[in-house]
Amino acid sequence: MFEKTVFSFKGLEVKVSDHATEDIKDLLDKTVLGHEGGLRYSLQNTSSRIGAYKSNIRFITLLRNNKIMGTIGACFRETRLGNKVFPTSHLRYLSVHASYQSERGWRERRKGPDKRASREESFKQKLLEYFRKPYLLELPGVDEGDKHLMYAYVESRNERSKNLIHQAGYEYIRSFLTVAFSRFFPKTDPRVVKLKEDEKPAMEKLLAGYYKDHSFYTSEYSFYGDKYYVIKENDEIIAGVNAIPTIYKVVNVPGIWGWVMMDILPYMPYYRKLFRPDEFRFLVFGAIYCKNGHEEMLTPLFESICAEEGYNT
Repeated sequence: MFEKTVFSFKGLEVKVSDHATEDIKDLLDKTVLGHEGGLRYSLQNTSSRIGAYKSNIRFITLLRNNKIMGTIGACFRETRLGNKVFPTSHLRYLSVHASYQSERGWRERRKGPDKRASREESFKQKLLEYFRKPYLLELPGVDEGDKHLMYAYVESRNERSKNLIHQAGYEYIRSFLTVAFSRFFPKTDPRVVKLKEDEKPAMEKLLAGYYKDHSFYTSEYSFYGDKYYVIKENDEIIAGVNAIPTIYKVVNVPGIWGWVMMDILPYMPYYRKLFRPDEFRFLVFGAIYCKNGHEEMLTPLFESICAEEGYNT
């Protein structure tokens, strides 16, 4: 493991590490994600998720007078489009002090002699270079001049985070929708079983064929946590999905419906199964596979996994 200072200026310091230090973990645990006036929450199981990247993660950390002001993780992975393989870095675990997320914030700190303003602008540009030059992160097998994609998912209404990545030169390419699935009393289906170790190579081929026309597909974490479930008919895999346990602490949900969710539903026995603000437990479904024409199998698959793993959402 390593952690080193890559440059500094007037009490500001940037470090790169190949692991989450205790200061980084503490910052991430306390960080409230989302945007003002919208859904606000904090992640509760980041350490285990970060550990899954092993040596393929780098944290870029900004400190001011030895106090951590922000961090972001660059997670290396190989993504595919058909038979083509692309080295990529997924930027996540972003936590930055508000004053460093906006152009105005940098301008405010640069008030003073022109020479000082020039140096602060230079410092800012050096910092942003780490968002667009992956070879600076010393990731294994990533060299200067190599083709490399860096990307991030940003909430559409989070203007501060959007401003930060725009300053780094990122462009919007696509949006996606999160779909919720829940059952008050999920039931198991005898056709649903956990994927066996010797079945994983065949499942990888099914997934590769299923996503052959999709970009940014990666198989590296398809079986993360050893919780890949499949539904079979006559020993043939019809559908499959990986279940990743996740915990949020929800701070705010906007609107009248948000007030109901935060202040009323948690005290009702049935709804408490689905949502508790202090410990919102749910499964993230990834690496989803479904044989064409059998989409109806996804519902019993999802429900059975919820029952097996002890979740409702």
